[in-house]
Amino acid sequence: MKNKFLLTFLLLVSVLQAQEQNQNYSFSLQQAIDHAIEHNYSSIKAAKDIDVAKQKKWETTAAGLPQINASIDYQNNFELQKSVVPAEFFGGNPGEFAEVAFGTRHNVVANGRLSQLIFDGSYIVALQASKTYLKYYENAKQKTNTEIREMVINAYGNVLLAEESIAILEKNKATLSKTLYDTEETYKNGLIEEENVEQLQITLATINSNLNNTKRLLDVATKMLKFTLGISLDTELKLTDKLDDLSVANLDIAFGSNEFSVNNNIDYLMAQNFEEQRTLELKLEKSKALPSLAANVNFGYNAFNDQFAFLSQNQRWLNYSNLGLSLNIPIFSSFGRQAKTQQAKIALDQAKIQLTETEQQLQLQYERAKSEFEFSIEEFATAKSNLNLAERIERKQQVKFTEGLSSSFDFSEAQRQLYSAQQNYLQSMVNIINSKAALEKIINKN
Repeated sequence: MKNKFLLTFLLLVSVLQAQEQNQNYSFSLQQAIDHAIEHNYSSIKAAKDIDVAKQKKWETTAAGLPQINASIDYQNNFELQKSVVPAEFFGGNPGEFAEVAFGTRHNVVANGRLSQLIFDGSYIVALQASKTYLKYYENAKQKTNTEIREMVINAYGNVLLAEESIAILEKNKATLSKTLYDTEETYKNGLIEEENVEQLQITLATINSNLNNTKRLLDVATKMLKFTLGISLDTELKLTDKLDDLSVANLDIAFGSNEFSVNNNIDYLMAQNFEEQRTLELKLEKSKALPSLAANVNFGYNAFNDQFAFLSQNQRWLNYSNLGLSLNIPIFSSFGRQAKTQQAKIALDQAKIQLTETEQQLQLQYERAKSEFEFSIEEFATAKSNLNLAERIERKQQVKFTEGLSSSFDFSEAQRQLYSAQQNYLQSMVNIINSKAALEKIINKN
């Protein structure tokens, strides 16, 4: 019975492991973005940083709250300290001294201490800094999310580009293979020269090479997307969006300058956060010139005995208690505090300059990203028009070649022009998606 139960348990575990290993994913672009923001390794680490910052904030807060500590000290005086007293105190001769041991061999002190910070300027600044510290990592998490979003869009587009390229290359291969077969049959009948066949063979070999290379690129691009999504590289992944649908969905040039506000950009927010940190550091250095006040209450017991009998009911314990205040007043530091304050002022000035620099850089980045997005739309329209022309030219050249009215060089040139136009068209769609993602990253549009 036990063996059957163990066998059933092991079988269940193996099935669950197989299901986990064979887990399949099917994502649209938005689903992929949502999954990556939650499971990407950088996103997980950024979330952990926020958790640490929250604990750090509470650690700072707790420093100004009541603190209770207890201690027990035991001392074994195996050789008591001795002193000398005039011997005549004990009936001895005047001028002589007698050795006397003071204390007991065993001492125990049990103590409890309650302390409370009443006022400390640096503590107040530390509380403000802990909030800024947390805000920094929250902004860092948001920045990570925007970067992950752009990474997913780029990786998703690369996979779709490779898939579409493979489909087109396979279609071109099939068409060219048929043309080559027909040309070979015509050559066997002595109606055309062998050079026509050889020219088509060269073109077909090039297509096969490009097809094999694109398949390898698809494997790499898919693994890169899986890594960005935070899933196993061996997991099956299916993309539900199509390249042409995504490119059309991103054909929106309605981006006015009024839509961009530098105050919404995460890099600018982090620069503001940095300036705030430097402001608090200056306040901290100034607060060190203020006095600090703390209070404490002590309560304890002492016990003395020549034998270790502290657990005995007959042991006598002597209690004590006291209340104390501690006032610390900084008076003169040989201008050391002033030097630190000046350093903090300089650091704050640098942070303000960096904030202005960040603002101008972001404005330039927006203008460049907007220009590149507009260019990608124009490039897409041109590539689409060129593809239509290249298809018509290739069809005409194929008819002429078949009828013997055109040379193999003209036909091959038309084919190369078509293949180039096809790849340019696919790449123009990816460029629209990627440039739109870069623009939305600057705008901080989720």
